[in-house]
Amino acid sequence: MDGHDSPQTPKGSFRKFLEQLSGAGKAIGVLTSGGDAQGMNAAVRAVVRMGIYVGAKVYFIYEGYQGMVDGGSNIVEADWESVSSILQVGGTIIGSARCQDFRTREGRLKAACNLVQLGITSLCVIGGDGSLTGAHIFQTEWSGLLEELARDGKISAEQVQKHGHLSVVGMVGSIDNDFCGTDMTIGTDSALHRIIEVVDAIMTTAQSHQRTFVLEVMGRHCGYLALVSALACGADWVFLPESPPEEGWQENMCVKLSENRARKKRLNIIIVAEGAIDTQNKPITSEQIKELVVTQLGYDTRVTILGHVQRGGTPSAFDRILASRMGVEAVVALLQATPETPACVVSLSGNQAVRLPLMECVQMTQEVQKAMDERRFKDAVQLRGRSFENNLNTYKRLAIKLPDSEIPKSNCNVGVVNVGAPAAGMNAAVRAAVRVGISEGHKMFAVYDGFEGFAKGQIKEIGWGDVGGWTGQGGSILGTKRTLPGKYLEDIAVQMRTHGISALLIIGGFEAYLGLLELLAARQKHEEFCVPMVMVPATVSNNVPGSDFSIGADTALNTITDTCDRIKQSASGTKRRVFIIETMGGFCGYLANMGGLAAGADAAYIFEEPFDIRDLQSNVEHLTEKMKTSIQRGLVLRNESCSENYTTDFIYQLYSEEGKGVFDCRKNVLGHMQQGGAPSPFDRNFGTKISARAMQWISSKLRESAGKGKKFLSEDSVCVLGISKRTLLFQPVAELKKETDFEHRIPKEQWWLKLRPLMKILAKYKVSFEVSDASQLEPVQPRGAEEPAAI
Repeated sequence: MDGHDSPQTPKGSFRKFLEQLSGAGKAIGVLTSGGDAQGMNAAVRAVVRMGIYVGAKVYFIYEGYQGMVDGGSNIVEADWESVSSILQVGGTIIGSARCQDFRTREGRLKAACNLVQLGITSLCVIGGDGSLTGAHIFQTEWSGLLEELARDGKISAEQVQKHGHLSVVGMVGSIDNDFCGTDMTIGTDSALHRIIEVVDAIMTTAQSHQRTFVLEVMGRHCGYLALVSALACGADWVFLPESPPEEGWQENMCVKLSENRARKKRLNIIIVAEGAIDTQNKPITSEQIKELVVTQLGYDTRVTILGHVQRGGTPSAFDRILASRMGVEAVVALLQATPETPACVVSLSGNQAVRLPLMECVQMTQEVQKAMDERRFKDAVQLRGRSFENNLNTYKRLAIKLPDSEIPKSNCNVGVVNVGAPAAGMNAAVRAAVRVGISEGHKMFAVYDGFEGFAKGQIKEIGWGDVGGWTGQGGSILGTKRTLPGKYLEDIAVQMRTHGISALLIIGGFEAYLGLLELLAARQKHEEFCVPMVMVPATVSNNVPGSDFSIGADTALNTITDTCDRIKQSASGTKRRVFIIETMGGFCGYLANMGGLAAGADAAYIFEEPFDIRDLQSNVEHLTEKMKTSIQRGLVLRNESCSENYTTDFIYQLYSEEGKGVFDCRKNVLGHMQQGGAPSPFDRNFGTKISARAMQWISSKLRESAGKGKKFLSEDSVCVLGISKRTLLFQPVAELKKETDFEHRIPKEQWWLKLRPLMKILAKYKVSFEVSDASQLEPVQPRGAEEPAAI
């Protein structure tokens, strides 16, 4: 598996490889500080293994800054095995504490002395804005601290000379997602998982008793968790610190709740951030809201405070991958740091790892708080970033229906259809499309059972209330089929004419993409197809050209990760056992590769990176070596179509034979469980936002032609909407053709192949790994013209 450069690596001299960066003679200290968050362990594991990989020494600093001040047995060198089996554990294994001593200069003197004794001059801090500010202060004072220590005879002049500079890189671990400059902080996605699990469970009991539930979620100063969970479960009302409700909200809320009940909705969900306030900065508590609902409406109302449940549990696949990517990037940043480099934060922007100046981010985070204190709430929402603002606007559009009399009619009928295999999150996308369409004055039509149903006329108008409660449902409520429109073009054209359909939104996978191409080609023959058509990618395989992500892939990844965790646990009981697990994905290795990264696999076989018997042999040898250590289990993932002849059975038999006497083997085919299940928060949110955006595009296209009766003939009226790097892009399908490998149903270039070496490094293989440019620190949040793709 290694030794081969993947066929899709770009050529060119700009590539800097890890080989040129050496950590020899460097000592890196890693600590977790402040409140804990799921995924911190994954970050610690990545820092330790990447550090060792490049030849540096890595030290655990236990109990955050307190351990740094106390020194002694709190600072311990870590080895490869010290971070084994921690990927799936929540919290942080090296402990975290809030530390008063470090806030004093005496405390920082002690800390500096302890680090210098061990030669640690690179620090990797995983924590919130307080912890990162502490690291920044420490870095600026460093040379002064050393001089003072030398004057007091605690360290030698030589040590001052040798360790004269401290490099600091931060990673943000915080479930609140309250740090400016980063799209997602480590732990946020997992906290959303906990919240959504609870909401789903509460919905069933509330449904039975016609109850109203007030749910309080964490977020003292930041409403991200409340906002996104409200978006993901279709809550009736949400209270956020950044965007307090207008005067007279009590009445508005009660009207809204009773309207929903009148629409035959048996339950109400109200989500409150623990830091919720009104426009006068007075707290709004869950109890207050409950009292209000009981006295005004007389509804049976219960309060549930989620509390520390949100911090606990196993990290989600997203958080493990995020933390692993950040951890590796942090070590690279420390290796590239010069005495002039300011402290930086590694973070995610859209889909890319970036480095930002630490203090600018901290200042901006503090600006938000200041704006809230000064009651400049509009500014607070804007400072949180575009993604927060978009979430808020989308929530408002989808939660509150204007009276029909206030919606100007467009006289357009828009059809929504699901095509391909079911993917979790499709229903959230349909709901968003239907509601945004209605709010823009269109009539929305649901097409049942894909193109086949379309041809048979299984088309019904669908209303605002019909899609209530759809976000949390798995599969496809409209029904979906893999059939392409090619053989039904005549019939579909007739149905388009009969129902007067003036635009089409297609939600689906590769079949939807092929179907769109067929409809485009049929425009010459059937003028009914000369309407705006847009596709939203939804498939577990994540193989749609024009988008880095597709709806359903995150849920499938979590299923794979959870299953692998259970399997690894069973293997650690039996000792010396290797599991071979087959994942779905067609020819696209996304699930196998990312699943491997999230589950800590030893190898992942994929179609995009050809492998031969020598690679299989080297993997067997690698596992044989591993069995001699204390980590006596192996995990190997195989994409279902990675090779015609090296089948799962073949690999299983080869491993069993070659591993005789050293390890035994088991195999497991995950199959269709990867397509089922309730959608993850990411898929609900992504489906909702991308689909709402697609409807807005349709509306703007229809507005352009309103009253002109013009037909849409240009190729840019048939698009795929996707995330590419950091932006949301509408790309004409005709242009995407050249980027597609039609035989294997995958895009020719796939971004995640760049993460392949990451998995191999963390599994102790030697590979070449492309690193980012040293000097580039990005400015915080340039508000460019393109749309940000934060989820």
